[in-house]
Amino acid sequence: MRDKLVHLLTHRAMEHSNNRAIDYSINRSVAQLIRRLQEEPMKVAAVQMDVKILDSAHNLSRILEKLDAAARNGAKVVVFPECALSGYCFNSREESYPVAETVPGPSTERLAEAARRLDCTVVMGMLERREEDLFNAAVVVGPEGIVGSYHKVHLPFLGIDRYATLGDEPFPVFDTLLGPIGVNICFDLNFPESGRSVKLKGARLLAVPTNWPVGTNTYKHVANARGQENHIFVAVANRVGTERGYGFTGHSKIVDGLGETVAEAGENEETILYGDFDLAEADRNRIEYRTGEWHIDRIQDRRPEFYSALTEPVKKEAKAPPAEVLG
Repeated sequence: MRDKLVHLLTHRAMEHSNNRAIDYSINRSVAQLIRRLQEEPMKVAAVQMDVKILDSAHNLSRILEKLDAAARNGAKVVVFPECALSGYCFNSREESYPVAETVPGPSTERLAEAARRLDCTVVMGMLERREEDLFNAAVVVGPEGIVGSYHKVHLPFLGIDRYATLGDEPFPVFDTLLGPIGVNICFDLNFPESGRSVKLKGARLLAVPTNWPVGTNTYKHVANARGQENHIFVAVANRVGTERGYGFTGHSKIVDGLGETVAEAGENEETILYGDFDLAEADRNRIEYRTGEWHIDRIQDRRPEFYSALTEPVKKEAKAPPAEVLG
């Protein structure tokens, strides 16, 4: 009966389209209902790849190639690294302008065409230009088109982040056909508030495009901590290779809602990681260890009335010495 209903709904939705694919712009609610009725674990992919700075045409070609490969392997959500379209280690704001694009723009339109054809949702790191602003951004694109973009909130003194505009909106959660997806970019993941914010707004999956450089051990534990403390699935896509003297650590990772590593890449390889999840599990926050005797809920058991220190303005210290020098 369920299969017949899915077939009927799909046929009705396709009647509105000239290319025999579901017209998601008209049939969003129908498409979401089809997803729920299918009740299959969803395959999430994280793409670990090298990037060529200042060559967005080359990078986009490789992104589309790897998106096609991930989709052919059944992935419904595919996450790419930070600045996957542009490269990261720029020496000035002006140098990055040729590979910074608007959203919508040429590259995101091509990505949207591919997402529609492959019936999947994509999170891709890029530089987004908006009037005089330049954002380190991640665009979210699905079969229904461009869902939105996120602007990196926490900017380290490194690469393009030295010149980018600070993120201008609270952490959004994108209402995709596959469910609510939150986004952090690289350094954002170091701040527990970033993951907690999207969790409290209903995100089931936290997508993290990143460029973790050699010299940091962030890849070892931070994604696992965010997954466990928020009972949320985490997909981290890091890059590999070197760029203007900086190497990147690889070790992309997919983590479940208990903080366990489902898949992890090596240090230097280009690869695609996969994890199969029922994203609705992220809404079941209560964990039963022993029925009637031992359970926890990291969302309901919070005591926010005691957390006021978290929202107090940061006191800036003038020319404070570094806490530690790593070399």
